[in-house]
Amino acid sequence: MSGEVYLLWLLSLLQTLSAYGAELSSEACRELGFSSNLLCSSCDLLGEFSLTKLQPVCRQCCQQEAQLETRKLYAGAILEVCGKLGRFPQVQFVRSEKPKMFKGLQIKQYVRGSDPILKLLDDNGNIAEELSITKWNTDSVEEFLSEKLDRI
Repeated sequence: MSGEVYLLWLLSLLQTLSAYGAELSSEACRELGFSSNLLCSSCDLLGEFSLTKLQPVCRQCCQQEAQLETRKLYAGAILEVCGKLGRFPQVQFVRSEKPKMFKGLQIKQYVRGSDPILKLLDDNGNIAEELSITKWNTDSVEEFLSEKLDRI
């Protein structure tokens, strides 16, 4: 019961603070449960979890992503996946036509049980970055590929 009372108090505090439009200090944000590394794009995701009441305060505690950062495109990518795709639903799209939409994307099915890895290639075909995508969902993988590879 005390948890519910605290949550109601927290929501009323958040609504009061958001009504004034004030930016919160990092200490206040931390006390409200927001990380000091919170990116504003994360605040957009609150609606997916029915937490829209937290969005105004989230916006007061977040940091804007670098808008001037140049979009880095890679020449290609290698998606290494387990031969048993059912174990990793985030890479199920490799059986569809979607991989053909990304220029330079190669799919390699490797040893059963290995975690999915995305290797981004530079212009010379060398591995520039290697990312584990075990915890990613399908939309995140596709969005990342859309941002980092040219579309056909």
